[in-house]
Amino acid sequence: MMNIFADFNERIKKIVETLELKAQDGGALDLSRIAVEPPRDASHGDLAINAAMVLAKQVGENPRAVAERIAAELKRDADVVGVEVAGPGFVNLRLNDGFWQARLAGILDEATDYGRSEIGAGRKVNVEYVSANPTGPMHVGHCRGAVVGDALANILAFSGHDVTKEYYINDAGVQIGVLARSALLRYREALGDDIGEIPAGLYPGDYLVPVGQALAKEFGRDLLQKPEDEALGLIADRTIDAMLAMIREDLALLNVNHEVFFSERKLHADNAKAIRSAITDLTLKGHVYKGTLPPPKGQKDEDWEDREQTLFRSTDVGDDIDRPLVKSDGSYTYFAADVAYIKDKLDRGFNDLIFVLGADHSGYIKRMEALAKAVSGGAASLTILICQLVKLYRDGEPVRMSKRAGEFVTLREVVEEVGRDPIRFMMLYRKNDAPLDFDFAKVTEQSKDNPVFYVQYASARTHSVFRQAREQLGDLPFDRASLKAAAGRLTDEGEIALIKKLAEYPRLIESAALAHEPHRLAFYLYDLASTFHGHWNRGTDNVDLRFVKVNDPQLTHARLGLVQAVSDVLTSGLALIGAEAPTEMR
Repeated sequence: MMNIFADFNERIKKIVETLELKAQDGGALDLSRIAVEPPRDASHGDLAINAAMVLAKQVGENPRAVAERIAAELKRDADVVGVEVAGPGFVNLRLNDGFWQARLAGILDEATDYGRSEIGAGRKVNVEYVSANPTGPMHVGHCRGAVVGDALANILAFSGHDVTKEYYINDAGVQIGVLARSALLRYREALGDDIGEIPAGLYPGDYLVPVGQALAKEFGRDLLQKPEDEALGLIADRTIDAMLAMIREDLALLNVNHEVFFSERKLHADNAKAIRSAITDLTLKGHVYKGTLPPPKGQKDEDWEDREQTLFRSTDVGDDIDRPLVKSDGSYTYFAADVAYIKDKLDRGFNDLIFVLGADHSGYIKRMEALAKAVSGGAASLTILICQLVKLYRDGEPVRMSKRAGEFVTLREVVEEVGRDPIRFMMLYRKNDAPLDFDFAKVTEQSKDNPVFYVQYASARTHSVFRQAREQLGDLPFDRASLKAAAGRLTDEGEIALIKKLAEYPRLIESAALAHEPHRLAFYLYDLASTFHGHWNRGTDNVDLRFVKVNDPQLTHARLGLVQAVSDVLTSGLALIGAEAPTEMR
């Protein structure tokens, strides 16, 4: 994997050794904050280096003086054609065409594996996302978290992490009783009983009608003869299975497929053995005590029940308040199940836990981070990504609720109307913690203003160039070896600019993985597509810049190598997002 920024970072560290820079305190220099990045303004060069500013205070010298010494060494580098010290001590580099031509040849060698890295070093990462209550079909609110979690998991895997995609089934709460009672009504309806209007508090959507019909077919009227608890237990089991099958189908439409579906019931099985064991483990580590909590902020004293409880000492590990584990009736709190679930994940060997949650879960962040720290002894990391709300529009007008679901627009309805790819791309075309407006009309229009169309159109254009080349040049071979062999013919500024944009891809993947920000990939793909379309348009105005030059097969090969590399990166990036890289637009 060729990451030119990491390559030059190593070159800078060797220069620091050559200059024999010494820390004032006699210790080793801290080189960890040295960064080699693309400059914010392309006119400043190809690479911007902050090494002088990182080192100046450590060595007791002026930053620009250190920068000048580093610059003098960089001028000896055969790949460098220009060095400039700028601002407080940045070192800006320009690299020669030969360097970029060699990068293109390397990209063609790696094909769609270009950008893959081993920075994850096989660390086991559990990415949990969606995890909606199994009480109905997926709705559009679940859509964003599904895409963010899935794309992040793909990027982490591509960067060398050992990733498991997980769905937590909330099948042990009050909502399951409501679901069972709602399905009981539909069961009676299927038997021919008049059920009237669905009572308030139950699920009104007609997605439970087939569940009722299946129950009637399996049990006849037998369930009505059983004790209510037994009947509702059977109904709950069948209904959860039916809802999970529906959820899996809905998510598959979005190209989301989890490897693990973890049932909350597992934690409560065998007299809550897993929860008891997890609390015992926390107790032995000194994180559990008997005590009282102050009343929540904003609550009057007379409304507060002041009593001794079993508490998790979460304030010792970063939380704002200690958390109850056992209710006054002896049953476990919802948070106690979280303790057991986190312990279960750590027992499965995961080093890093990532949760992708909805906007209403921001209050979970500190308590869950504290919990992971306590259970793992600080050995594991836990990250919670919050996905803000998605608002649906059609030509600027808010979209009405779904008839089928009764209360919301289903994920299936959105996929069937606009397709999987626009949803996956556009859900990433804004950072997850910012609200997102999704307009059905805008995400399907064929224009530069529609990012997913613009990127996929670039992919289709790369393939159309090869079709054109085969039509005009007949049997000329277009294998990768012959394409990369001609890379030295690429000298136009637009061609070099495209290679530079391609060279950013490995660094982009690594930064998106480390920062847990998959939206960076969507932004990059749009920038790459824009650079490619821009160069294409230059060829429209100037025939000498066109990709296919019938009278110059070698130059054609060089330019087709560039087109192939663009196609490879678009294919790779779109696959990580979970979208298709089309060979033609229909």
